[in-house]
Amino acid sequence: MSEEIQKTYHAVEKNGVVTAIWEMAGKRHVRTIDPRSNEGKSLLRHYNPNAPQDTKAQAAENGK
Repeated sequence: MSEEIQKTYHAVEKNGVVTAIWEMAGKRHVRTIDPRSNEGKSLLRHYNPNAPQDTKAQAAENGK
């Protein structure tokens, strides 16, 4: 029986601007999403830059 690894999304910021979104499977980086793409914009609708780190990842994940 295989265990399903949960995907999370992490916003990478530089000087207060999101420059990339990382899709993670556990601790493994799966891919980088351009925040200007349709998928990136969709994920960022749920992004709160003032939230604690865990809440940011959960908000992005719930947007997927």
